[in-house]
Amino acid sequence: MHQIISRYVGIVAFAMFWLGPSDPLPAQATDTTEPVLELVPLIQEAIQQNPEIAATQEQVLAMKERAPQVGALTDPELKVQLWNTPDSLNVTKTQTVIYGVTQQFPFPGLLSKKAEVATREAAQAEQRVAAKIREITAAVKMAFFELLFAHKAIEVHHEQQKLLRQFFDIANAKYGVGTRTQVDVLRAQVELSKISQQLPVLNQRRETAQAHLNTILDRDPQAPLGIPRAPRPQPLTYSLEELQEHALRLRPELQEADLAVTRFQSATQLAKLQYYPHLRVELQRWQNYHTDDGFGGNVMVNIPFAFWTKPKYDAGVREAAAQVRSAQAKQQTLVTLTRFQVKDLVVQIQATQEVLELYRTTIIPQSQQVLQAAHAGYRTDRTDFLDLIDAERALITFRLEYIRALVNREQQVAQLERVLGADL
Repeated sequence: MHQIISRYVGIVAFAMFWLGPSDPLPAQATDTTEPVLELVPLIQEAIQQNPEIAATQEQVLAMKERAPQVGALTDPELKVQLWNTPDSLNVTKTQTVIYGVTQQFPFPGLLSKKAEVATREAAQAEQRVAAKIREITAAVKMAFFELLFAHKAIEVHHEQQKLLRQFFDIANAKYGVGTRTQVDVLRAQVELSKISQQLPVLNQRRETAQAHLNTILDRDPQAPLGIPRAPRPQPLTYSLEELQEHALRLRPELQEADLAVTRFQSATQLAKLQYYPHLRVELQRWQNYHTDDGFGGNVMVNIPFAFWTKPKYDAGVREAAAQVRSAQAKQQTLVTLTRFQVKDLVVQIQATQEVLELYRTTIIPQSQQVLQAAHAGYRTDRTDFLDLIDAERALITFRLEYIRALVNREQQVAQLERVLGADL
């Protein structure tokens, strides 16, 4: 019996250390050869290596090259004209040879407006890069915390096995001295066998989370990763109104929507400039066979306001105006959606924080007390072994729920940061 009591005391000490209310999260493993996985270096690597970001950045570079193209004059034209060429096709006896250079000059302001539209489109692409960076950053954080949960679930599983083995030792010792039947020993064995079946599922979840994170980092999905470092949850220090203001000012998607409105407004002005004529100037040099040489020239303008051509320019103005209205509607929709997303995520984070505090200060400490009481009752034969197992199951469940809530909170913060367009 003294041996049983000693074993019980050891289990209680182990349980108080393992299930203490001060920190329900399993301690970071220190006896493993795997390196600790830090979040910030992963984010930096993803931004540098992710192919989606690289592709979007190349699109920006391509779009920036459009403004010099559309804002430049068309190529000049060189003309050689032979008049009254003899039947022998001897060009040296042609009566007149005209050499000409022609250049078209659009109405003043048209080329600069084209360049302005192209520049604003490139600026939109830059905001898409910023949005893609925020998207990848959030994806890395989501995958990182999912991997963290997988590792912590496995740690809890191994600690649960260790505790159940000690329960088995107590039941076996009690059976040896005749104070308990073999049923308790068999129940402990069944419980150990049941949780052993969970380990392959937990390992598969960890491998999936690891492959997902590697994919975001553009690594081999099978590349090894270290053990994620558990975060220290930081409370929200901004009010809802401040967060919404930050989001409306910093969110890349909103800045892109603002640029879209101004781009289509510039496009409308560009469409109206098409009503004005363009100038075409030609300078000529005349070489005459039987008379003096000389210079000439001509000036031509198009007539965009002719009744049979003006409708196409009218349609262009209407099209650009419709694009402005569409961009403004999308902008307003995104503003409303951003306000909702910020509020929704803030409420989720606050609710999850309350749940975490409830687990840390109430549920887990109370469950620990239940387990300790079940230990004491089983030691003195006042409670059944099933009560001890039920208490252990409840505490394990609450610990996993606490870790899940902690991971959910960090993922919600990551989603909020994506909507804000900046880190908290």
